[in-house]
Amino acid sequence: MSKVILAHLTSVDPVMGGVIEATGGYALVANMEDTPFVALAQAVANQQLNGTAANTILKRFVANVGTNGAFPTPQQVLDAPEATLRAAGFSFAKIASLRDLAQKTLEGVVPGRETLLSLSNDEIVERLTQVRGIGRWTVEMMLMFQLGRPDILPVDDFGVRNGFRLAYGLRKMPHPKALALFGERWSPHRSAAAWYLWRVAELHRAGTLPKPKAPTKLPRIAKRSKRVSRVSVSSAPRRRSGGRTPSSRRRALRSRGSVKKK
Repeated sequence: MSKVILAHLTSVDPVMGGVIEATGGYALVANMEDTPFVALAQAVANQQLNGTAANTILKRFVANVGTNGAFPTPQQVLDAPEATLRAAGFSFAKIASLRDLAQKTLEGVVPGRETLLSLSNDEIVERLTQVRGIGRWTVEMMLMFQLGRPDILPVDDFGVRNGFRLAYGLRKMPHPKALALFGERWSPHRSAAAWYLWRVAELHRAGTLPKPKAPTKLPRIAKRSKRVSRVSVSSAPRRRSGGRTPSSRRRALRSRGSVKKK
């Protein structure tokens, strides 16, 4: 299957083909064992922390809140005193996220694995981002690494955007929307493309990243039009004789006075 993926990406995008050749085999392996609740609770623990610190917090969390070394259930999270969760290393914001995750799991907003597998990517994003502290990026990581969805391109991810910048010869970071449009050519294997873009920084440091013949031109993103003034024509100052508004008349009088003072 990986040969089919690599052949497709190479055929539709020579630059990606060069990255693939320099990197080697595709090694994104999904963890299909964790429940959605466990995967998202771990994601909350990992937010804004390095892996070592997050693993330490999760070990305390399991030991202090779970039973016999098992990962805590949603009900155990709701029943745990705030002091216990704080002692594990969770901030107040993360405690609020964990409890909201637990509550929404019990309510069915966060579904079980069987239900989750039957939903589309967009449906999963829509449901799981209802949880406090869970954004689109977190859900996209879950789709890739827990559910093994093959066509996910996390365009807001720094590593993906920076990898694209380096591999495609851009001076600036690509706009997420422009990257999403460009990445449509990689479908239905955009998860693999993202995985290779994450490898680009390593190739760059090692000096083995192929240089593109010319910088890639990304699709243009239409800029938002400026807001139209809400002041209606009828509310504008009425002009008096001579075509002057009251303000312009006052300015004229002041200027005349200043001339006289000279």
